[in-house]
Amino acid sequence: MGKMNHITEANIKQCLSKYRNSDVTRRDVISVLQIYKGLQHKMEHYVFNDGSRKELINLQGTIPVTYKGNVYHIPISIWVMDTHPNNAPMCYVNPTPDMNIKVGMYVDHNGKIYLPYLHDWVPHSSDLLGLIQVMIITFGDHPPVYSKSPQPTTTPYPKQPFMPLPGSGSGVSGGAYPPYPPSSQMGSSVFPPYPVMPGSYPYPNYQPGMTPGYPPSQGAGGMYPPYPPSTQPSPTVAGGSGGSGTITEEHIRVSLLSAVEDKMRRRLRDQFSQLQAELETLRRTQQELTNGSARLSDLFGKLNKDKAELEKNINILQDKESELENEISKLSDNQAIDVDEAVTPIAPLYKQMLNAFAEEAATEDAIYYLAEGLRSNIIDLDAFLKQVRQLSRRQFMLRALMSLCRQKAGLAG
Repeated sequence: MGKMNHITEANIKQCLSKYRNSDVTRRDVISVLQIYKGLQHKMEHYVFNDGSRKELINLQGTIPVTYKGNVYHIPISIWVMDTHPNNAPMCYVNPTPDMNIKVGMYVDHNGKIYLPYLHDWVPHSSDLLGLIQVMIITFGDHPPVYSKSPQPTTTPYPKQPFMPLPGSGSGVSGGAYPPYPPSSQMGSSVFPPYPVMPGSYPYPNYQPGMTPGYPPSQGAGGMYPPYPPSTQPSPTVAGGSGGSGTITEEHIRVSLLSAVEDKMRRRLRDQFSQLQAELETLRRTQQELTNGSARLSDLFGKLNKDKAELEKNINILQDKESELENEISKLSDNQAIDVDEAVTPIAPLYKQMLNAFAEEAATEDAIYYLAEGLRSNIIDLDAFLKQVRQLSRRQFMLRALMSLCRQKAGLAG
């Protein structure tokens, strides 16, 4: 596996210049393009559901898928988000004009791909290479596209005495080969995507003698196995049990009715399968909307609760603000304030603590002024020591009383 040229790598690096994790995204994209040569990168505008547009790198082209022993190229498109690898990319199936989308569990009618790998995307662990490998395995079991049925041409009935019955080789409903190969995995009588043609676009060109949309048979020199041979018995015509005879109008009518019935049954089966898949997609969307509605209801309830709590706190703050304004207005009027009434304890224990604190503070001031008197020779040393000894003993008792009161009141020591 050769490395990509420097021009391509430089172009990818320039395209991813606006990506948040440009280095990780560039390595992821280059590893995919090195392995899957059918994919190409291109910067295009992606339109989201809300109408917004964003320029993203688009990996579009084909990937090889093995279905019933044959390899087919499935056209896909991978839009890599600018937050890669934190968010999963958006993937679509891009059918050609000759193809229809096979709506199912993994693809909706718009071609969008739904995979568990995308739903359970793990940042910096999931990557594009693993995503494509999951697509190949999933589409091998559930092909996302199928070829359109060739439009039948209306031809007049042959003016001959014999008309083949259904299954006799040529007729309204087909010949020796069934018009749709059976597919029990796809849920309806549709055929798988176009086969891979070596060295060319993955859809074969029409050639004379080949039914459009069907792989060429092995017997005709093609590379794919032939259609299964018809198992219907040869028709028995009127006038004999195996010989040639004239087919009556009743045989013609039965043949036409059988052909129309088979065609209507196929179309109804295909339509039913498609509508059932679309219904499943709508149910899944309804479930997502229901879950989103429940989450929104929870968020609204939480917001209402927070709003009520906020309004309650605002009312409390407004009341406190009114009280502060009243106190400020009283102070501004220069009203006389009684010192003894400025602080009023609410309990006797607190009043005792307050008185002890005030007396202890006065004792400390007295000791200070005694020291100043000694320094100024106002009192002698003996008088100073005597008074300081008494005040210190009183101060010690007051402090012990305050500590005991604080313990009784349950205050921090």
